[in-house]
Amino acid sequence: APSDITQKGYEKKRGKLLAPYIPQIQGVDPSLQIEHRIQTSSQVAPPGSKQNKPRVANSRDERFRSDLHTEAVQAALAKYTERKMPMPSKRRSVLVQSSVEACTPPDTSSASEDEGSLRRQGRIASSSPYQAHPSVEHWFNRVIQGSSTSSSASSTSSHPGGRPHHATNATSASAATVLADLMAQTQLDNHSAPPDVTGLSERSVHAERPQVASMRGLPRRYTHTSVMETADGVPVNSRVSSKIQQLLNTLKRPKRPPLREFFVDDFEELLDVQHPDPNQPKPEGGEMRPLNGEPLGVVTNWPPSLLASLQRWGTTQPKSPCLTALDNAGKPVYTLTYGKLWTRSQKLSYTLLNKLSTRNEPLLRPGDRVALVFPNNDPVMFMVAFYGCLLAELVPVPIEVPLTRKDAGSQQVGFLLGSCGVTLALTTDACQKGLPKAQTGEVVTFKGWPRLLWFVTDGKHVAKPPRDWHPPIRDASNEIAYIEYKTSKEGSTMGITVSHSAMLAHCHALTQACGYTEGEIITNVLDFKRDAGLWHGVLTSVMNRMHVISIPYSLMKVNPLSWIQKVHTYKARVAVVKSRDMHWSLLAQRDQRDISLSSLRMLIVADGANPWSISSCDAFLNVFQARGLRPEVICPCASSSEAMTVAIRRPPEMGVPPPGKAVLSMSGLSYGVIRVDTEEKLSVLTVQDVGQVMPGALVCVIRVEGTPYLCRMDEVGEICMSSSSTGISYFGLPGMTKNVFETIPVTSSGAPISDRPFTRTSLLGFIGPDNLVFVVGKMDGLMVVSGRRHNADDVVATALAVEPMKFVYRGRIAVFSVSVLHDERIVVVAEQRPDGSEMDSFQWMSRVLQAIDSIHQVGVYCLALVPANTLPKAPLGGIHISETKQRFLEGALHPCNVLMCPHTCVTNLPKPRQKQPEVGPASMIVGNLVAGKRIAQACGRDVSQLEDNDQVKINPFLYMQDVLQWRAQATPDHPLFLLLNAKGTVANTASCVQLHKRAERVAIALMERGRLNAGDHVALVYPPGIDLIATFYGCLYAGCVPVTVRPPHPQNLTTTLPTVKMIVEVSKSVCILTTQAIMKLLKSKEAAAAVDIKTWPLILDTDDLPRKRIPQIYKPPTPEMLAYLDFSVSTTGILAGVKMSHAATSALCRSIKLQCELYPSRQIAICLDPYCGLGFALWCLCSVYSGHQSILVPPLELETNPSLWLSAVSQFKVRVTFCSYSVMEMCTKGLGSQTEALRLRNVNLSCVRTCMVVAEERPRITLTQSFSKIFKDLGLSSRAVSTTFGCRVNVAICLQGTHGPDPTTVYLDMRALRHDRVRLVERGSPHSLPLMESGKILPGVKVIIANTETKGPLGDSHLGEIWVSSPHNATGYYTVYGEEALHADHFSTRLSFGDTQTVWARTGYLGFLRRTELTDASGERHDALYVVGSLDETLELRGMRYHPIDIETSVIRSHKSIAECAVFTWTNLLVVVVELEGSEQEALDLVALVTNVVLEEHYLIVGVVVVVDPGVIPINSRGEKQRMHLRDGFLADQLDPIYVAYNM
Repeated sequence: APSDITQKGYEKKRGKLLAPYIPQIQGVDPSLQIEHRIQTSSQVAPPGSKQNKPRVANSRDERFRSDLHTEAVQAALAKYTERKMPMPSKRRSVLVQSSVEACTPPDTSSASEDEGSLRRQGRIASSSPYQAHPSVEHWFNRVIQGSSTSSSASSTSSHPGGRPHHATNATSASAATVLADLMAQTQLDNHSAPPDVTGLSERSVHAERPQVASMRGLPRRYTHTSVMETADGVPVNSRVSSKIQQLLNTLKRPKRPPLREFFVDDFEELLDVQHPDPNQPKPEGGEMRPLNGEPLGVVTNWPPSLLASLQRWGTTQPKSPCLTALDNAGKPVYTLTYGKLWTRSQKLSYTLLNKLSTRNEPLLRPGDRVALVFPNNDPVMFMVAFYGCLLAELVPVPIEVPLTRKDAGSQQVGFLLGSCGVTLALTTDACQKGLPKAQTGEVVTFKGWPRLLWFVTDGKHVAKPPRDWHPPIRDASNEIAYIEYKTSKEGSTMGITVSHSAMLAHCHALTQACGYTEGEIITNVLDFKRDAGLWHGVLTSVMNRMHVISIPYSLMKVNPLSWIQKVHTYKARVAVVKSRDMHWSLLAQRDQRDISLSSLRMLIVADGANPWSISSCDAFLNVFQARGLRPEVICPCASSSEAMTVAIRRPPEMGVPPPGKAVLSMSGLSYGVIRVDTEEKLSVLTVQDVGQVMPGALVCVIRVEGTPYLCRMDEVGEICMSSSSTGISYFGLPGMTKNVFETIPVTSSGAPISDRPFTRTSLLGFIGPDNLVFVVGKMDGLMVVSGRRHNADDVVATALAVEPMKFVYRGRIAVFSVSVLHDERIVVVAEQRPDGSEMDSFQWMSRVLQAIDSIHQVGVYCLALVPANTLPKAPLGGIHISETKQRFLEGALHPCNVLMCPHTCVTNLPKPRQKQPEVGPASMIVGNLVAGKRIAQACGRDVSQLEDNDQVKINPFLYMQDVLQWRAQATPDHPLFLLLNAKGTVANTASCVQLHKRAERVAIALMERGRLNAGDHVALVYPPGIDLIATFYGCLYAGCVPVTVRPPHPQNLTTTLPTVKMIVEVSKSVCILTTQAIMKLLKSKEAAAAVDIKTWPLILDTDDLPRKRIPQIYKPPTPEMLAYLDFSVSTTGILAGVKMSHAATSALCRSIKLQCELYPSRQIAICLDPYCGLGFALWCLCSVYSGHQSILVPPLELETNPSLWLSAVSQFKVRVTFCSYSVMEMCTKGLGSQTEALRLRNVNLSCVRTCMVVAEERPRITLTQSFSKIFKDLGLSSRAVSTTFGCRVNVAICLQGTHGPDPTTVYLDMRALRHDRVRLVERGSPHSLPLMESGKILPGVKVIIANTETKGPLGDSHLGEIWVSSPHNATGYYTVYGEEALHADHFSTRLSFGDTQTVWARTGYLGFLRRTELTDASGERHDALYVVGSLDETLELRGMRYHPIDIETSVIRSHKSIAECAVFTWTNLLVVVVELEGSEQEALDLVALVTNVVLEEHYLIVGVVVVVDPGVIPINSRGEKQRMHLRDGFLADQLDPIYVAYNM
């Protein structure tokens, strides 16, 4: 029994649940896992033995910031017990499975600007003693990772209760202890069953899937299998359910920050306004005073301009070396002397001005902008081109070499060139050859670029100037000298203009600050085209006749030590590097013995403003102090493209105060205040100063947002600088320029602090003691989440401190924020190493989340892992953040793993709705009367007054069989039915008499062969056709009760046959009538596999029946007798049969006849399934009753010929036609592009007066509108298309018919709808939902809107349940499994107040009535009925009512590859299933987009996202989604999803 579980079953179930959390260690007996448990320590202490421990320096590189940070992260993680999160499951084909060897290391530019990755020869851990088990080595490394170099016990000391092991212990630590420790961390129970491999979350190929039928009321006998029961008693394989259980457990944990009180308005759902925390730290210091740098020294022979320096050195010291270029082997290729630089620049400037012309006009004039496109390994050609442009008074715009047409950000560079009016690009011969070419042989025009003329500057292309030509050497002016590009946070590229005077002043200030002297040797590792590489290595060097050794990026990748070797070889005094270069050299330094850095007087760290540069500096010093590096020569500096150099630590000989370090509280920083952290050791940021303000500059710190007030002393703000050496504008962007380059900081009283404008540096920081400048982040990396500031770089550092280097590539992590639901949300994207397993990735992801949560107190919204080398790259390594963000938002990132945590992060959802105590029904009516609102009720025309001649003839006949008999006598040859086949030709016809005779034969067969009695139930299993109609009337003739059943699909017996069996059994049919072919199928071997074929009742085939006349036709004693049963599967998966009496059947036909004006002379075309509802009535009943001719088009035939229905309508000039949504969809999808071809085949739809979609749902307005739009070209009137509405209790409530006003459309506020309120809004307003009226109410039908709880009547335009009263209501359900009592009131309910006499049937649909301005046929104002959706389908979430279709519509809109979507809830989690139409790589892109759109538009958090193949979402014959079937399939693990993501 389900309550009792055996030990073996328990072990197995437990193994299954825990499998994703137990590392699979090959070769270790699982029993060891239990014996060697070490309870005390929560981490294995660092081993101390030589062979096992990597060298000190080497583990040093495992740190990303100071040691402190990694330890902090480890300690933070140790505080968490591993939270059991459900691991996402993924189809095998989506797994990134490739061996380590087969994978290239990240390609050329896989290293980032900040920190890069290198392929090290031999992984550090390869000396681990467990060579045989790679996975053990992996886990072992992970566990010992807590060790830090500073002291062997430091990692354990940070864990309470940890005890340091002895050194000898470490070598003998067996795999089992490692595991035992891991288990101690994961806190598993005592019985660890061997992990059940099939229980892992990727489905193994041969795991058996239990076929659990989603039938109500199955016998529940399951033993020894882990089966849970869903809420409806459907047994479910527990894998999915256990994950959901884990998810729920995870979500139950209390979340920091606590949800604050919400501001709730009676009507609007307002998002929680994030009120500032009253206890948050506030700045308390006095107002800061602007800080002056030392004055610029006056030098007697200072040059009047940079070009004057060039001329001076080029003529007086021509042999002096200026620049040495190296090749990729590190050999000097060429040394440019000052003489050569001067003459070559002159040649180029002469050529540019005089030799380039178009139509005798010079191509360039002074002041024109010219693009410089030079590769990073050719500094010589760049320098010549740069100075050549300056001499020609042209403005150089250095940019990166475009490699492909689709480089990251390349379009933006094109935009910059276009806005600068660039027409000429200078480049080298080699580079020009490498650019992509068009067929003409010219360089292609890159995407978004202007048309450029490419000019090669190599020697043979430039002309020697005549003797008398001299370039003008003017004094430095405010004219633009050059334009440096920068990329903003959003990805747009701006050009920063630098004037000649600013360029000169900046060189002057740098010379003074760095103490540069003439002839010094300097090594430059940076990009010489921009930033510090350009300022030190191209400009200031020329001013001081320095010799620059330029080290290309490509050489650094091959040999990271090259810069240190060059410093040694050339005895360089100064080196300009980034922290990345220091970090790289640490990784490679142990091969080098004989290098010395004692010649260095300054090691300029250009990205000293980066918060993690401190760790590189510390680690570098630690190692290279032994090689002659003096601690005081490390000089971090801070700079920005706009302000150029802001501050730099002076070299030691200048007698400046000693460098400073600050340990700041992260939490304080997030509120923008500086708190030196004392007690809390975990979440701190250690920063170093970036020295003193530049000479001649005035610096202040201002508030980040709003008016530029000066900050207080202990407040973090944006550093601003006023100096003659900053950039002057963004080229062509006056508005942004004013904001950035012309800021006027003011004091708290509002007085400007100076009359000169300041430039914003985009650096966030403060002025510390000794007037040292500290930088804690950049504006570009600033993420403001719920009012607190976080820095992207800090978050990256934390992520990397979680087992760095093992799993993700260092420096290949992007952190940015996206705006979802009115707040910023943090997204972390990392490149995963190809050898990482699913398990590793999930483990790493969950630990990163915990680390960031613990250290920054902020939740990560989305963490995505992508395969190696797939993130867009910035030109010199690094990740192109804005492009990555763009791809994330467009769903083009193609991650291989995703973890979304909206439950943790989204704290500003509206307050869940509290149900108000219900207002009583009486007060409701009084309220409506007082408000002047009428009670919402409406009715069709009165049937009794609508008698016409034709009707008088039919009226005596109460029974359909009498009508047929009468027609067979009165108009025997009048054609009633035409059946079309796929080719569009008539396959079969029936006149009145033919139909009558066929019915007679069937009746005799039933009586003679079947020996059936009156009142017996007979199942009719026929394909759509005339046989079905004839046998229906045959049953009536014999007094039997027919039940129409859709035949099983021969190719899909396993799913379709059980439904047939079920209907036959539930309807208690004693006989099946069918064709010979279907009869064979029902008894076939294949059928036996799906159902028990021995239990079929008697099966008769009606193919060749003898011609006999029936002695007499059965006469029912009263019209209330049962005529037929109508079975249909509702969208919620419940099979419900309703009883139709003879009276109701005739009443139904009469209503339809009157509404559609049907007479024997009319023709209507029907493209519907004939098995239930209105489709059955139109197909089998109406023609016989009204005598019109029906052209029958079986919907299945449209699969082979989509134009069949419309061609038939056109051919027979049909005025009235019926179809289903699936048919309409087939036509719009299949014929959308073929309207022209149809017109040529003379298809003309102008004859159609009304085309009605038969439906039991809210009208699909987008589908009907696109159908109308597409076929407008074929003459279809825009007013023709409308919908009908019916349900189980009454199959035809509304139907447009041929007269009466056109259907109206209203727009509802979706937010009000969730509160069960109807609020009409204008078309196109936000959150509006279009609703179309569902046709006109049929004659004889009365409709009222009632409150679902109180059953009182509601007023006009109020949402409630639609109740219907009519002569053609069904009389009741015919067995709904075990729930008869439940549904008794569906058919006979009375209002609790008001008119308490009328008997109503409850439709189970929500809707409202609205009196319109239109008049109906009787001259009354027309009441329109709007159907919102089925009550059974609605989702109750956060106290509000959602209709699945609304959420689905949003989801389908969110990405082009989502073909279909269905949502359902399971244990209060919203599950979204999407069908992916595209490659499986896109599957994980959808997770974030789906979560975003549902949050934004519906204020709901998605719990589970399931990505499946097209066609998985089951759809019934009416084209409605079967969401409950889908839910049961998902829980029973039968969907074979591509990916399942559990949102945390």
